Amino acid sequence: MNIKLHLTAFALFNAISLQALACTGIVLRASDGATVPARTMEFSFDIHSNILVIPAGTSIEKLIMDENNKGGTYKAKYGFVGANALDKPIVVDGINEKGLYFGAFYFNHLAKYQPLTKKNRQQAISSEELGNYILSQFGTVKEVKEALPKLIIVGTWIKEINSYAPFHYAVTDRSGESIVIEITKTGLQIFDNTVNVVTNNPTYDWHLTNLNNYVGLTADNRTSQIVGRQKLSPFGEGTGLFGLPGDYSSPSRFVRATAFANSALPSATADDAVFSAFHILNHFDIPKGSIREEINNQIFTDYTVWTSVADTKNPTYYYKTYISQEVEKVVLSSALNNLTEPKLIKMESDFSVKDRSMDLKAIRQ
Repeated sequence: MNIKLHLTAFALFNAISLQALACTGIVLRASDGATVPARTMEFSFDIHSNILVIPAGTSIEKLIMDENNKGGTYKAKYGFVGANALDKPIVVDGINEKGLYFGAFYFNHLAKYQPLTKKNRQQAISSEELGNYILSQFGTVKEVKEALPKLIIVGTWIKEINSYAPFHYAVTDRSGESIVIEITKTGLQIFDNTVNVVTNNPTYDWHLTNLNNYVGLTADNRTSQIVGRQKLSPFGEGTGLFGLPGDYSSPSRFVRATAFANSALPSATADDAVFSAFHILNHFDIPKGSIREEINNQIFTDYTVWTSVADTKNPTYYYKTYISQEVEKVVLSSALNNLTEPKLIKMESDFSVKDRSMDLKAIRQ
C-alpha cells in the first residue's frame, strides 16, 4: 500500500527524532478477575491507523518494511485484532483471542536491535513487526518471556521515516501478568510491570527509581498543620496528590499515571475497568498545539492520535480517535467468527454531536 503523508521524508524524520512522542500506558484490574491494559498513542502527524483483524491460520509475511522483502513467512496460531500504522499490515497495539495484549511505545535513541544480515534474514523479526509475532504466536506472558531470548529482533530501515522503528513494548495477559520489554545496547531486558504503567524514555528501571522522589504523594486531601507558630491550611478541596507533576514529559507522565492507575477506586467488572481506564487516560489527552516544535519552517505538534483499552478477560478491543471521541469496540469472538482472511475496519470517523434540544419532557409538579 502506498503511504500518503503530508511531510517530506527529511522533515518527518526530524520531527520523529526531536518531538516528544508521548504515549502513556496503564493496567487496571477488576474484582471479577479482569485485567484491562490501556494506552494513548501520540505522534506529531497522522500515522494512518486502522483496525486489522487477523484470523488464526493466516500466513504472515516478515520484514515487509525492508526493501528486499525476503523475510519469509510464519503462520498465525491465534487470531488477533489491533491498530496498525502507516497503512501497513503491522499491529502496533492489539489483543489476541487468548486475551494477550501487546503495545509498542516509542523508545527513541535507546532502542538498539541486531543488524539484519543475509545470515539471519530468515529467522529475523523486525522491531515494528513484533506485535504481529507475539499476538499470533503466544497466549500468555510466561510464553513470551520464554521465547524472547531465542528471537532475533532486528531493525529494518523504513524509508518513509529514514530510520528504523525504535520501540519498547508492553505485554499483559488475562491472568494479570504484565511486563515491559526493552532491547538496548546492553541487550534484552524484561521488567515485571510492578506499578502498572509504561511511558517512553528513559528505561523502565530509571522510572521506578524516579518514583522515590514522590514517596510523600497521597490521594488524601491535606489537613491543617502548625509550622512554628503559624497554622497553615489548604485553600480548599483538591489537595490530594498535591505536587504531582503536570507536564507531558515522559518522566512526569510516568509519575502521574502511576498515581492515577494505583489510586483509582476498585472496579467491580471488566466493563467498569474499561470505563475507568478511558477516564484516567483523559488526563493524558494532548490537544494539538500544546506541545510543538518548528523544524524547517514547519510546525509539528504532538497530539493524541487515538486511545485504546483492551479487555483481556473477554477479548475485546476498544478505541477512540482524536477526531471522533466516540468509543468503539471490536469483540474478537464476533470479528473472527468464520473469518478466513485478514480484514480491515476503518478506525477514523467524523466528529458528531447528539442534539438533545427537542428531547423535552413535562416537569412533574
